[in-house]
Amino acid sequence: MSELRKDSLSFVEALGQSVANVSPTLTPALVVAAVAGIAGSASWLVYVFAMIALVIVGLNVGKLAGKIPAAGSFFIYVSRSLGPSYGMLAGWAMLADYIFTAMALTIATSIFIKTFLTSIGVTTAIPNTLLYFLVSVGIWVFACRDIKISARIGLTLEVISVAIILFVCVYMFAHFGFKIDPKQVSLEGIDLKSAAQACVLAIFSFVGFESSATLGRETRNATTSIPKAIVGTVIFAGVFFTLTTYLIVQGFEDDATKLGASSAPLADITTNISVSLTALVYFGAAISAFACALASLNAYGRMLFSLGRYQFVHQTMGLVHKDYKTPYVALTVGTVMNFIVCAAFAGQAETDTFGWYGTIASFGFIVVYFLCSLAAPVFLAKNGGATTGDKILGGLGALFMVLSLIGSVYPVPAAPYNYFPYFFLVYMLLGVTWFFILKARVPQALLGIEHDLETSTSPAE
Repeated sequence: MSELRKDSLSFVEALGQSVANVSPTLTPALVVAAVAGIAGSASWLVYVFAMIALVIVGLNVGKLAGKIPAAGSFFIYVSRSLGPSYGMLAGWAMLADYIFTAMALTIATSIFIKTFLTSIGVTTAIPNTLLYFLVSVGIWVFACRDIKISARIGLTLEVISVAIILFVCVYMFAHFGFKIDPKQVSLEGIDLKSAAQACVLAIFSFVGFESSATLGRETRNATTSIPKAIVGTVIFAGVFFTLTTYLIVQGFEDDATKLGASSAPLADITTNISVSLTALVYFGAAISAFACALASLNAYGRMLFSLGRYQFVHQTMGLVHKDYKTPYVALTVGTVMNFIVCAAFAGQAETDTFGWYGTIASFGFIVVYFLCSLAAPVFLAKNGGATTGDKILGGLGALFMVLSLIGSVYPVPAAPYNYFPYFFLVYMLLGVTWFFILKARVPQALLGIEHDLETSTSPAE
């Protein structure tokens, strides 16, 4: 049976997967409005706290990735630590995470392309369904080719988009005379309760930082490269988010209400300075969103591939292309799902559907980060001992994720967001039901996980 291309990726290429999956440009181009609308002048500090929380989670994930380099990543990590049943929950949740993230970023790509075209004077309406189809085909073509190509494309696009945003932010800072904003520095009018609620939204800006873990079998020196890529992505994204948020809040003259109501915060600032800057910003945002959709599909494909190899889903999901060494069947399934769901709601406002898909994805990420934080010290204790520091990091990571989950469902959000937790719960219950069916019908699947087939030469691999 064909295998994924082992040891084909460098550290930089693994880093590119995580950076692309975070899509750093998405936050200053769109998400920052929601955070600043709640936290106001304390928004930059909210991102500092979010970065600290995710660094802790990243360290826990990195400890597992450093011991178990596997395409199934979280599915394998949790299975080897807490048992196959919890591993199934992690893998099942990650499938939802990555495919709904791909959907959200397909929508975001469409939004940014149309904003870019409008900024350069193109007013011809492009059907949403057509854009969704083109984006879906584009990410499928790149994802099914050699993973080196996907990783390099994702990293290149993100470097370009981040450079554009940084240039625009420096230009904005110069336009305002390089003045330090006293309101933000002194945290004038800060509301600690609101800032705490905004931390939940800020954490969502980082999701995807862990996706390089799905390339564990394809990365050289994976036991050291993957942990560094995971933590490095969080630190880079945190610094970038803090800087750009500070400058955007300053650009809105600390008017949190006006910023919170903005659907295109950078465009609202740059239009008053230069129309060409607006075009530049949303060109960068479009390629960043496309890169993130590609990275999400890559991660989804490898997670589904691993579940197929362990017979949790049909074994055809575990097939690998004989030339490109990519899980092409799993990638094709993900692409078809991405297009069908996006097209089904093409008549809705895109800012709404972006929020819907992103919110559903966030529930799964929180569940998996929680499980990995618990799993890290348990796994270390089973394999040589866990230090007090390991246990503290695991406990803190789990605590941060519990608080994030509570913050995402209480106070109860307005419809349709109040239904999404139930939708995700039903999805997880379906996974649990399927697990018990398989446990009765294919008990060897559980034995396969416990013997970690991904690190063996077993025929099942």
